[in-house]
This record gives sequence, C-alpha cells and structure tokens, in this order.
Amino acid sequence: MTRLSVNINKVATLRNARGGKIPDVVQFAQDCERFGAEGITVHPRPDERHIRYSDVRALKEVVTTEFNIEGYPSDDFLLLIEAIQPQQVTLVPDPPGAITSSFGWDAQTHFQMLSSCIGRIQDKTGARVSLFVDPNPLQIEWCKRAGAHRVELYTEPFATHFPTDPHAAVASYLEAAKAAVEVGLGLNAGHDLSLHNLPFLIKQIPEIEEVSIGHALIADALYYGIENTIRLYLNAIRTASLSQ
Repeated sequence: MTRLSVNINKVATLRNARGGKIPDVVQFAQDCERFGAEGITVHPRPDERHIRYSDVRALKEVVTTEFNIEGYPSDDFLLLIEAIQPQQVTLVPDPPGAITSSFGWDAQTHFQMLSSCIGRIQDKTGARVSLFVDPNPLQIEWCKRAGAHRVELYTEPFATHFPTDPHAAVASYLEAAKAAVEVGLGLNAGHDLSLHNLPFLIKQIPEIEEVSIGHALIADALYYGIENTIRLYLNAIRTASLSQ
C-alpha cells in the first residue's frame, strides 16, 4: 500500500514569517508521526527560507519513521546528508532561487553528475536515492543507469489537468510507471497532490510506493486540524488501494 510522507516545509515557512519557534517544526513532525504519517519529508534550500539545516539536524534526533531529505546535490547538501544519514534522499534539479520544484531531471544530460552523487551517497550513507523526474520513459531509463533506486514522478502537470480530464492527465504517468517497473525502479510521486486527485492517481498507478505531500496537506490542516487531515489522507490512500 502507498505510504504517506508529510512534507513539513510549509510549517517552517509559517515559523520563519514571524521569527521565534512557533510553530515548532520538530514537535510538528513528531505529532504527524503520532497521527499516522509514515514518513517525514524536508527540503532544505540554500537560503533556508523554510526548513533550515539546523532543523534537519534536530529532526534527525526525533523522527522514527522514514526520514526523506530532498534537495539539489550541492556539496553543502551532500555533506548534510552524510551527517544525517536519512533513510531516503530525493535529488531534485532546482536552481538555488526556485520557489518550488517545477521540473524533473534531464538524467541523460546530467548522467555523470548524478551517477557520481548517487555513488557518493551510497558509499557514505547507504540511503535509498530517488530522482525527481517528469513522466518520461527515456529519462527513467537514464535514472536507472545512473544508479537510482527510485524515481519520484513530478505530478504538478497531472494535478493541473486532472479537473478537466483525469484520464488524459494520468496517461503519461501510466507510461512512466510501466517504464519504471520494467527497469526495476521503485516509484514515488509528489507535487500538488491533494485529497481531490490522490485517490484517482493511486487507483490508476497502484505501483506507487510513497507520496510526499506538503502544501495541500498543510492547507487542509487549517480547516480540519493536522490529526484529522492526516487521517483523511491515509483513508483516501487505503480506500483507493482497496478499490483497485
């Protein structure tokens, strides 16, 4: 069954807007786990506009589920990964000033760099490495060649087109999932997934092992509370999985 990893970047954004320690991102992560989240995701960026490197170090001491750290493989990021030793590292191609992730790796063009980074992460940490990619079978083949263990499908295009034509929106993702399975890569998904589109995606692609959800989940928590929200997402995942 697909696992839910909660991305807590937006919690850090709220804290940083005022300064101080409210909300407490470490306590929030612990509460997410207590309410049923099966992983915690963070994406520290160079400007530390949301999650800070110090947050990652503090979270390492308390996270008991899967700790997934996303980021561009700069030397500073790789040194952080080596110090933290997370269970999963998700490499993204974001330039330093990006507001959010908006495209996947061109793994063919960046093959040497990616294979070198994956090898370094494996040697130093043994962590599972996932590459953030567009739903493109060719790129998925190059991710496998580079040594990745999983790919995370960039689902913003799916989410954008889902309201008007769900089946057309998911078509390229079905092809990408098939390609990942054929080459032996695990499959994650993330970006703009919500209670509205997540069940359909999982019904269509039951091979998805993990979804990482932050923005929509934290926004829903403003209305439902974080405990109820996590339960709603877990129930959506389970219902979709059981209806396949």
